[in-house]
Amino acid sequence: MDPAEAPHRPGSAGEHALQAEVGSTARADRFYGDQVRDRLLPRMAEFVGRMEMAFVATSDAHGECDSSLRAGPPGFLRVLDPHTLAYPEYRGNGVYASLGNLVENPHVGLLMVDFTESLIGLHVNGRARIMDDDAFRAAHPGHTQDHAAGRRAERWVVVDVEEAYIHCRKHIPRMERVTQRRAWGTDDPARKGGDFFGARGTAPRAPRPARRRFPSTTHLGSGASRTLRRRPHAR
Repeated sequence: MDPAEAPHRPGSAGEHALQAEVGSTARADRFYGDQVRDRLLPRMAEFVGRMEMAFVATSDAHGECDSSLRAGPPGFLRVLDPHTLAYPEYRGNGVYASLGNLVENPHVGLLMVDFTESLIGLHVNGRARIMDDDAFRAAHPGHTQDHAAGRRAERWVVVDVEEAYIHCRKHIPRMERVTQRRAWGTDDPARKGGDFFGARGTAPRAPRPARRRFPSTTHLGSGASRTLRRRPHAR
């Protein structure tokens, strides 16, 4: 078959190679066909609209990864249309780890999880662009309401959705909502967590013990892929 005529399979070449290696290609294709979409379906959009937090995964141009948390009252994540969502960036610690990665590498992965009601998660993967607050408000006048009292975003991350799919509930723990006042926008070190992990005063870097290197599975080849093959069951 001409490669141009081959059906598109979501996911990476690496996951496809692993599927072939362990014999899960047919099962993966069922999941792709049933669940992976290139847009936000109506129930996905409703889910996003009631989320109060999202985990954000980014990486820089070299592939070094970072995962962070974004949170706010329901509605802080904005579905602009079925192919686009946005979330605000407020004043933080000044590091800009996630935004800095997006400057180098626009790929972003979002994971939203409902721990209290539906016990389900939603993955949204796509390409991001950064807009300052004034530009965002001018481009999207219907989405200018500030959902967090006393806070105004400095800028917005606008995500062009490429994949949206379910995260199953099998291992999502049920949590109970409690009433808690949040000090939104505070610069009080104690309210922000202070030196909770005792990092201040310790050396930024320390000698590492020698470690045995494990075979890389990032790029599967004839050698590395052998480490992934199933071992016979012990008798």
